Amino acid sequence: MSLNRVCSVHDLELGEALEATLANDEGTEVKLAIIRDPEDQWYAIERMCPHGEVSLAEGEIETCAVECWAHGARFNLATGEATLPSPRNIKTYEITLHGEDVLVDVNALREGK
Repeated sequence: MSLNRVCSVHDLELGEALEATLANDEGTEVKLAIIRDPEDQWYAIERMCPHGEVSLAEGEIETCAVECWAHGARFNLATGEATLPSPRNIKTYEITLHGEDVLVDVNALREGK
């Protein structure tokens, strides 16, 4: 497991998101949306909506879900499954809170929970 710090737990309020870019073990950039949902659950997901160049970090965040503001596609934050029309699901990544640090492993896709 290769954890990388993306932010502090104090950087996001409930229901907020931010964008981050990390390099995986091969050196490829992985663009993420880090999301803290209204129930204080944290998620790391693929940043861009599958419909086009729209950041899901700018989407409407609900409990365990994000909706793309441009296309209306909706995704389960834990599994990446599209729950409203989308050409495909999104990737989700392992995220860990360690003290005040938010850590993500972009080499480990999250298993649906």
